Amino acid sequence: MSKSNLKGRRVAVLATDGFEHSELTEPRRLLEAAGARVSVIAPGHSAQIRGWTGGDWAGSVKVDLPLDKAAVDDFDALLLPGGVINPDRLRLQPEAIDFIRAFGDAGKPVAAICHGPWTLIDAGLVMGRKVTSWPSLRQDLENAGAQWHDREVVTDGQLITSRKPDDIPAFAHALIEKLAA
Repeated sequence: MSKSNLKGRRVAVLATDGFEHSELTEPRRLLEAAGARVSVIAPGHSAQIRGWTGGDWAGSVKVDLPLDKAAVDDFDALLLPGGVINPDRLRLQPEAIDFIRAFGDAGKPVAAICHGPWTLIDAGLVMGRKVTSWPSLRQDLENAGAQWHDREVVTDGQLITSRKPDDIPAFAHALIEKLAA
């Protein structure tokens, strides 16, 4: 894929402490390699958020923009990394759920991996949609009206979901293809 394919495209990554480290850093790397500009957005005003890997804290990433200063109109897509802690914390923050819902309402791509689809439930974006996730979310997603599939990536309209870190290449490719279309 040519570096210029996503030139001019902007992707928001919404996360907080406890994101699965590889599910933020690797898709960000692949999107940037394809030419996109990626901004990490987090609630609050911390300069960094801490990742999680293998049952312990991992490296931190710089926050580019606090959530209360982020505008959906400034971005072409939204990326939601998983980790158990990250989406669980985001679900409790109405402004985070409103931000996610606004991407869905605007018809912009929303890509969520692993436990990230938990936030899609709260944002009202899964009813009648085909999705995948970490297996433990299957019942939650089905209870919210989604059709769950055990595949590395599921795309339904502007919604892109994946199961786990092993699926990151397919997940990032699906988002890159959606943005390049």
